[in-house]
Amino acid sequence: MFITSVALGVGTSPVEAKTVIQVMHQGEPDTVSAYGAVAKRFEEANPDVDIELIYAPHDAYNEKFSAAVMSKQVPDIMELDAPFLANYVWSGYLQRIKPLIDPDVLGDMTDSNIAQGTYPVDKDLYAIGLTDSSVVLYGNKKYLEAIGARIPKSVDDAWTREEFEGYLEKLSKLEGVKWPIDTFRGYGVKTEWITYAYSPILQSAGCDLIDRKAWTSVGTLDSKPCVDALAMMQKWVKNGWVVPQSSGTNQFYAEGHPAALALGGHWVYAEAAASMKDDIVVMPLPKFGPKGASPNGTWIWAITTASEHPDIAGKFVSFMLKDKQFREHAQANSAYPGLKSFATESPLYAAGGPMAVAFEQASKTAIARPPHPAYPTITSAFMQAVDEIFNGGDVKAALTTAAEKIDEDVEDNDGYPPFDEQQ
Repeated sequence: MFITSVALGVGTSPVEAKTVIQVMHQGEPDTVSAYGAVAKRFEEANPDVDIELIYAPHDAYNEKFSAAVMSKQVPDIMELDAPFLANYVWSGYLQRIKPLIDPDVLGDMTDSNIAQGTYPVDKDLYAIGLTDSSVVLYGNKKYLEAIGARIPKSVDDAWTREEFEGYLEKLSKLEGVKWPIDTFRGYGVKTEWITYAYSPILQSAGCDLIDRKAWTSVGTLDSKPCVDALAMMQKWVKNGWVVPQSSGTNQFYAEGHPAALALGGHWVYAEAAASMKDDIVVMPLPKFGPKGASPNGTWIWAITTASEHPDIAGKFVSFMLKDKQFREHAQANSAYPGLKSFATESPLYAAGGPMAVAFEQASKTAIARPPHPAYPTITSAFMQAVDEIFNGGDVKAALTTAAEKIDEDVEDNDGYPPFDEQQ
């Protein structure tokens, strides 16, 4: 393990020994610094406690946690990506968090925050966060006005598939536009981005990654609506409409603004707005079929069953979520509110705010990624399939292979009881 400790008082005598709380986390450098700062503030307020921060890289986080399990060095607190919660709870790594968190924090949670931290079997809360997340459709107003595109103002007014593809074609012929859309392929195929951002397109089209009652994937992921949806996306790539993976992750707001649209996370807004000024517009995700769909879920905090001091661990999590400076850091990064009080401090997402449509999606179209212990296999198989499809592979065959991998994992684990009884 690679441990970065912000603990104080290392040389204390046994009589003065402090309680050490280990916190495993990921994050960009500025966020890592924010964790260090809030840990120091907690230590100053609680001089009998040391907070030891353990950094794990975002793209290898689950592997590093598995290594901690194998070496019996599981931390007290762990940050986890919400869709993996069911796997962690089913595996016995997390404990119920409600008794450990301050009541005022629990009462402050938005519905989507509660949903992302809830285990579907016992409907109990196992994790909590300051934030949630969403993906929106960003647009360059100058380009959209040039092709006569209408600009949706709310989720109910989202573009249809026909409108969206028509605009992509028009943008592909517009001077100054190198690519009609950036879908952030630059994030690569080893991150959660593909499943997080692209599966709502399937759900909007009328299908899903897995049947959420039978918990089988064959016949769902490789069904006609899913095949049609991925064939549509493959066409965008073949037509040269999508920013290629090799071109990075900022072509929408890079110098010259070569991409006209961006299917991007809420976190893109701050940097894009700084570059584009009044030219940036924020729109709901298009409606690709019978209903609208958008993603949710982000990195949230849980207390492990290995913790010998869960009450103190809960005290730190509560402190962090209420800490003014920690919230200010999150707000500076366009953080998507997961606590109601944080939402009131975030005018970006308030009614009439530039990101209001993102917050609207949370209550109208958000669909959680499958809350099932097989999720690590679900996302891995789907990401591999999308990568193959975007590189010209047969759509139906790639999705069937992915679905079979998912079902094989479920079968190998005897249906992940009691999920096999949840039909």
